[in-house]
Amino acid sequence: MMILGVDPGLTRCGVGVIEAGVSRRLSFIHVDVLRSNPKTSQDLRLLEIYNGLVEKIERFSPDVVSIERVFAQENRNTVLGTAQVAGIAMLVAAQRGIPVALHTPTEVKLAVAGSGSAGKEQVERMVARLLNLNVLPTPADAADALAQAICHALRPAGALQGGEREQHLTDAQRKWAESLRAARGSSSVGRGM
Repeated sequence: MMILGVDPGLTRCGVGVIEAGVSRRLSFIHVDVLRSNPKTSQDLRLLEIYNGLVEKIERFSPDVVSIERVFAQENRNTVLGTAQVAGIAMLVAAQRGIPVALHTPTEVKLAVAGSGSAGKEQVERMVARLLNLNVLPTPADAADALAQAICHALRPAGALQGGEREQHLTDAQRKWAESLRAARGSSSVGRGM
């Protein structure tokens, strides 16, 4: 399965493409950061990001597009631009009939690093390790896009609902599923962060 991960942002939008093969073996395909000029009007900036996402999706023909679920931040302008870019990514996928998945930053950190409170550097190191990269993906937007795709590839869908498929999960996936169930029982993990 080809997965295109998107770390939405108006100035920098990370795009990472991986392939999840047999037994969820992960392969690095591509990473890039789409940029828009902050001195340009917002409508033209969104058009720049839209055109970049169209090019990536048409070039790689992903089976699914995994996008960071936007959550409230202190900077209102930042969250608005991020939400708009996330919407554009969903639109580009929907126009081509490609399913969309949304994962919170906490879910991504949990899937990639084993802890929902993992730091940026820890996530970057695990992304490099999981994809057999010799160097850490940079900038952070690129690493976050790859992490988003990895999260979707490794998500223990059956385990999250207590399904019988949990027996087919790796130890790391089982641990992630258990952590998510525990967190959802006691906090706001995955509730529109």
